[in-house]
Amino acid sequence: MPPRYGNLIKAEVRRPGKMKNILLIGNGAREHVLAETITRSAQHPRLFSFMKTNNPGIASLSEKISIGNYDDLNAIQEFAKTCAVHLAIIGPEDPLNNGVVDCLTGMGIPAVGPQKSLARLETSKSFTRNLLQKYEIPGNIKFRTFPSNEGIEVFLDEIDGIVIKPDGLTGGKGVLVQGDHFHSRREALQACHEILKTHSSVMVEEKLEGEEFSLQCLCDGKTVVATPPVQDHKRRFDGDQGPNTGGMGSYSCENHLLPFLTQKDIEAGLSITRAVAEAIHKETGLYYKGVMYGGFMITRSGVKLLEYNARFGDPEAMNILPLLKTDFLDLCTAIVDGTLDGLHIEFEKKATVCKYVVPKAYGLPADSPDAKSTSSRIEIGDVGAARLYYSSVDQKADGLYMTSSRAIGVVGIADQLEKAEAVAERAVAAINGPVDHRSDIGTWPLIEKRIHHIMNIKGSID
Repeated sequence: MPPRYGNLIKAEVRRPGKMKNILLIGNGAREHVLAETITRSAQHPRLFSFMKTNNPGIASLSEKISIGNYDDLNAIQEFAKTCAVHLAIIGPEDPLNNGVVDCLTGMGIPAVGPQKSLARLETSKSFTRNLLQKYEIPGNIKFRTFPSNEGIEVFLDEIDGIVIKPDGLTGGKGVLVQGDHFHSRREALQACHEILKTHSSVMVEEKLEGEEFSLQCLCDGKTVVATPPVQDHKRRFDGDQGPNTGGMGSYSCENHLLPFLTQKDIEAGLSITRAVAEAIHKETGLYYKGVMYGGFMITRSGVKLLEYNARFGDPEAMNILPLLKTDFLDLCTAIVDGTLDGLHIEFEKKATVCKYVVPKAYGLPADSPDAKSTSSRIEIGDVGAARLYYSSVDQKADGLYMTSSRAIGVVGIADQLEKAEAVAERAVAAINGPVDHRSDIGTWPLIEKRIHHIMNIKGSID
């Protein structure tokens, strides 16, 4: 069983046989679980990590780390060369957007992650919507992209509900939804004006009604394989209240569905992603090698695409990667070699619940009393069978400190969802300090709410 990281257990360096030198880029909880998954490979890899800020969990699993900016491609190249890297795995979106895969492949180092022009699937909302439109791929919605204010007001009058998205990276927090962030068309127009002050264009979409699910797919450019679906929770507080965040937690089920989700829905999402993989190759002449993570919504008129991410989700990676039975480096090799169709990929039939421990100030307005809290020390007690994945934390001589963002992803894994939730919740209770979390993630009352929502929209779950 892989180590849990409450006490920062140093990974044993394994040296039998021929080892692979693996470069991991990223410093969040997503990369922590990637590091764990890499180091448990039977290929006995040596892990080298390039991080923007030090993550003590990743550092404990790495032979060597380097701290630098993700736009410093020279530093990344030099680190990869010094470490004699055989394969690179890219965690977050920023390095992809900066062209790190192009840079590394130019050195002869294959990478799990798309080239910059392909990462537009995430970095340009308009690129993705236009791709679906051009190749007549199902799941698209009514939208328009505006490089200026001209025409926005007219289009707002053509749709019933409004969603506004800056065309570019927003860290998962840039989407504005009518009823949550604004109410009137006048307010929507003003929001578009403000976005255009800092972005080259703004996208306006029709607002959908339904339930979201995340389908993280593995792609070698020709073959697309779905991993078990996950549901993320963006809202800051219990009951889906408060502002949107980078994600407060997520869950997956032992049957590799979700309580409101059918196999037909999964197949619809996978079919869309396969069509997108084919279309992006036709459009660019390049094969997409990495993760195509589709955010989908089940609606009255079928499964619709919300957006794509060009990497694993955070927190969703923490639900999926601990369940992976297939050797992760075999999987990575198949992605870069284009041989994914010949690999048997298997996940354990277990349920998972991830709950993020965050500072009390996380996601609150700047004028909130709790928002004045600064870096705080936390203590980790007995977390039982739960896995801990560090995000924005700092290891100092006197202990572990939180910064201002999400601190630790706490993951419970069990044969049933109820038991996985209990494992995660007990572990969260063992983390002491000025922390907060969403206690309702993975609980039946919240899931029942999702089921009733779909029943009201569709009349049944079929």
